[in-house]
Amino acid sequence: MLEELAEIYRAEERAEAQRTARELLSAPVLQPFHRRPAHPHDALIRHTLGTSAHPAAAAILAANDHVPWGGNPVSDETPAWIKEMCAVAEIMGPDGPIHAPDLRLGLLFVRAGRYYPLHNHDADETYVMLAGEALWTAGDDIRIRSAGDMIHHLSLMPHAFRAGPEGFVALYRWSGDINTASYAFLDDPEGS
Repeated sequence: MLEELAEIYRAEERAEAQRTARELLSAPVLQPFHRRPAHPHDALIRHTLGTSAHPAAAAILAANDHVPWGGNPVSDETPAWIKEMCAVAEIMGPDGPIHAPDLRLGLLFVRAGRYYPLHNHDADETYVMLAGEALWTAGDDIRIRSAGDMIHHLSLMPHAFRAGPEGFVALYRWSGDINTASYAFLDDPEGS
């Protein structure tokens, strides 16, 4: 699975992506990827991954019992409505199983039809859709994104997404200022 994820960032033409690919395969693993209890969204995550022909989706599906799915790591007080709609698995970062003090990489699952409202953060971010689709807002760019699409958010760029009929699974990468304290939901007429 890690090799497939690294391959995605080898294809991204940013120095931070190349470094992320290298770190993903060489940084120390502080928390082994042991078999974990199923996440409440496990069946939905498996179903969504199973709809995709993306090689990383198949690799994640095969390793899913070891993926550290949980809540949103950017907030100590994740609202219940966020927990109900999504799951996050931080794979690499300051607190991830793979230690990287200045990078974050993980997976995001969002349930079918759910809207994750407009937000931003200090980190530069690249998402890669692995399974399903979403109507994605990245600044003024609003369009359907599906497996294989790469979406880059500059620092503090407002972004949001509405999952399609299968939900979606995406890979994210943070670089630059990866502090989580800057993560903020913004005024969003769509989300009210």
